[in-house]
Amino acid sequence: MKKTLVALALCVASTASFANTVQPAPLVSIPTHDNFFSAIAKHCDKSFAGKVVKDTSHSEYFKNKSLIMHVRKCTENELQVPFHVGKNASRTWIITKTGSGLSLKHDHRHEDGSHDTQTMYGGHTADAGWDSVQSFPADQYSKELFVKQGIPQSVDNTWQMFIYPDTFSYRLVRQGFEFRVDFDLTKPIESPKAPWGY
Repeated sequence: MKKTLVALALCVASTASFANTVQPAPLVSIPTHDNFFSAIAKHCDKSFAGKVVKDTSHSEYFKNKSLIMHVRKCTENELQVPFHVGKNASRTWIITKTGSGLSLKHDHRHEDGSHDTQTMYGGHTADAGWDSVQSFPADQYSKELFVKQGIPQSVDNTWQMFIYPDTFSYRLVRQGFEFRVDFDLTKPIESPKAPWGY
């Protein structure tokens, strides 16, 4: 009996030691997703000015305000890109490698750092996309959130991001609606303060 207990203890110790040495497997990814992700990450710690080039809603919200994207934080699997609209620092785009593609989420905060009721909406790639272009159709969480918030027309949202040597573009489309802002990557500007909540 004593020998059995000793053998069992050695087996458990050996298993624990092995578990401590095993590294997590890298996320499964494909070249177009990796290349797109890397093209944005290449601009980490830099900020760029943008302008609205299409807005079929004719909203006044973005008019006469500085628009700045800041590639603020980059890890192997996540990019955090705040989007500042004038003095409003409530928005951060979060692009994540999920192992089955890329996810885009919109982290919306109040000035005190707390989350807005409409936050973390976004989508996930449904195909390979291209090195320079990825599309993110609205995910189920977002669809349910939009219905709950009384904006069911947004369930058909698809967000797109374009990354070229000179330009980064953020685009939102659905039936009868298009919004797009382009950022000039050839002229880095001074980075703004951290977005709200960060």
